[in-house]
Amino acid sequence: MSQTRSLTTQQLPQVAGQLRAGDRILLSGTIYTARDAAHKRLFALLDEGKPLPFPLEGAVIYYAGPTPAQQGMAVGACGPTTSSRMNAFAPRLLDLGLTAIVGKGEMDQSVRSALTRNGACYFAAVGGAGALIARCIQSAQVIAFEDLGCESIKRMTVRDLPLTVAMDAQGTSLYQTGRAAWQKEDSSEK
Repeated sequence: MSQTRSLTTQQLPQVAGQLRAGDRILLSGTIYTARDAAHKRLFALLDEGKPLPFPLEGAVIYYAGPTPAQQGMAVGACGPTTSSRMNAFAPRLLDLGLTAIVGKGEMDQSVRSALTRNGACYFAAVGGAGALIARCIQSAQVIAFEDLGCESIKRMTVRDLPLTVAMDAQGTSLYQTGRAAWQKEDSSEK
């Protein structure tokens, strides 16, 4: 098991290609939330040649739709959504400069190829821990598509957001290597 490493979103473009599946990090800095509906609107802007609400170059998108803030917090629960729903969107955004994506669950080969092509990575956040993740969010501001409610795009400042590299720039997927290791261990116990 690797040690946990602290990184900022400003450092990430330089080190994303060096991270390996299974590495654990604590991420601090600016990230953006976007889910399905927001991705559709981002693609419409791209297709029309219009500017995006945030620069993709070096950015991190978190597949999440935070609930409204409560009790002095920046947001309510902010757990990851199922990343495979963004399989159709992630490659193009990675090719346009996105450095990392954050979500939960396995993504497909097209995403894996785009990560490799661009020296980027996919981080897994812990599903079901939205209230705990919210404690890492220092600020959140809607920057686009406010009518989408919790699925609007938000610029968030995070501090020590715990993440695991699920897919790295070398094409390794923790979902595949972990599954293979489990199957090997399971068969040796029989």
